[in-house]
Amino acid sequence: MSGETNLAQLVRTMQPALQPGTYVFCPVASLDGLDLAEIICLFREQEAITVILPQATADRLQLPYSFVAAWITLTVHSSLAAVGLTAAFAQTLARASVSCNVVAGYYHDHIFVATQDAEKAVQLLQQLAETGV
Repeated sequence: MSGETNLAQLVRTMQPALQPGTYVFCPVASLDGLDLAEIICLFREQEAITVILPQATADRLQLPYSFVAAWITLTVHSSLAAVGLTAAFAQTLARASVSCNVVAGYYHDHIFVATQDAEKAVQLLQQLAETGV
């Protein structure tokens, strides 16, 4: 499996990057009428399919949402088998009362935080990278 697994190395090199725009989590019954190119992520749950979309797309399609988020990408190539990275940054954010919603992609971890917490979250993650776990 590719990607970094050493926790200290992951934290030291995670390099959080704030993506432009605002994003929302929307429950939908089906993907009919949605352009897959506009979907950031989707997850099938028993109750509905959750799609993460740019807020503007959800508004245009009149999809319901209740949480508006900023998207932070940890640019280090983390292994899906790595242990402790999510716990390390989640603890750091939790201590500062910053809620985070995490999506792990094949190459990177992605963190969605309330838009008003975006800059604070990036600073906290940068501090974590500088001080380590």
